[in-house]
Amino acid sequence: MKRNIRIEELHQVPLEQQEIELVERKCLGHPDSLADGVAESISRALSMAYLEECGAILHHNTDQGEIVAGESIPKYGGGKVMRPIYMLIDGRATREFDGIMIPTDAIAVETARNYFRATLSNLNLERDIIIDCRLGTGSTDLRDVFRPCQGTAPRANDTSFGVGHAPFSETETIIRELSDSIDTSLRPRCPAIGQDIKIMGLRDGDTITLTIACAIVDRYCSGLSQYLEYKEVLREHAEVLARNYTRRNVIVQVNTADDINTGSVFLTVTGTSAEMGDDGSVGRGNRCNGLITPNRPMSMEATSGKNPVNHIGKIYNILSTLLAQECAKDVEGIEEIYIRLLSQIGHPIDQPLVAGIQVLPRPGVSLTEIGREIEGIIDAGLADVTCITEKIIRGDVKTF
Repeated sequence: MKRNIRIEELHQVPLEQQEIELVERKCLGHPDSLADGVAESISRALSMAYLEECGAILHHNTDQGEIVAGESIPKYGGGKVMRPIYMLIDGRATREFDGIMIPTDAIAVETARNYFRATLSNLNLERDIIIDCRLGTGSTDLRDVFRPCQGTAPRANDTSFGVGHAPFSETETIIRELSDSIDTSLRPRCPAIGQDIKIMGLRDGDTITLTIACAIVDRYCSGLSQYLEYKEVLREHAEVLARNYTRRNVIVQVNTADDINTGSVFLTVTGTSAEMGDDGSVGRGNRCNGLITPNRPMSMEATSGKNPVNHIGKIYNILSTLLAQECAKDVEGIEEIYIRLLSQIGHPIDQPLVAGIQVLPRPGVSLTEIGREIEGIIDAGLADVTCITEKIIRGDVKTF
């Protein structure tokens, strides 16, 4: 059956030539990202448990988690968490299959604790957080849709869409690379840099301004002067990294809400604002490419925590992103490419209602020259759509 792949040429100014571009990333310790990370970790853990116990991934969705902020009193040299952070795990999971019982709640709680332990090194799991599991069971009709038709791909659980774009702009690239660099390079050398970081990028013509909000961990900070030193370390790190990806003017500003005169600064006990006043929800942060990009088409679906078998909000967003990146890498002459995949509930996920491809060719390149090659990549990606499930379970692709 021929797939409905529609390719059209875009007639617009490339993003790099537009005057204003906005890009945002909420890093791993931001409350929204914590909610995403826990939800996705639980989905992967459940999937592996289902495969081990039942030989197949059973219906589940854990994409409704909430983090409710606690209360803390940060203090140079080490403060206290006065009221614990509260994490609510909800959603749906299959507990029984052919007489086999799966301890879904126990798996979810253990996974959540392991995720917090790995992500927030300064969080006391015995005192600083309460994890509450309220997983329900799925509705009968969605569980029926979850069962694939014989000899076909899984059937879509929803009439929904996923979107992806490529290549990343300079600003998008800088923010993704900066986030990774802080986690892998800067924090091991400077543990005062907390995990809760938000990076907002503004490109105004040929000037890129990075506004960074970064939690500083109080136990590694002796006073205000050292706090200011850590801010400068982060600012210099961001500025040096950005130079690797652009020749534009780069301005970096850190913790712009600080009031040095009164001593009101972004000081935390645990490295996350979830300890005091900042809540988090699954799906409220980064899209599956790790960014929030208002200059690009985006889906509002929460990717993290959705089941990796037939939940379009997960599969099509990841697939469209990967296919866009593959096209931009392998097809000569693409300036920008945007992919939108639309499903119909109950229909095989390898047969979307439409795969809409928008291409902005480079100057001197016509769409007819590259259209067939693009269509081949999209068609092959859809034919092999179930490989996305395997990549998700292995952790080969990120969801936020």
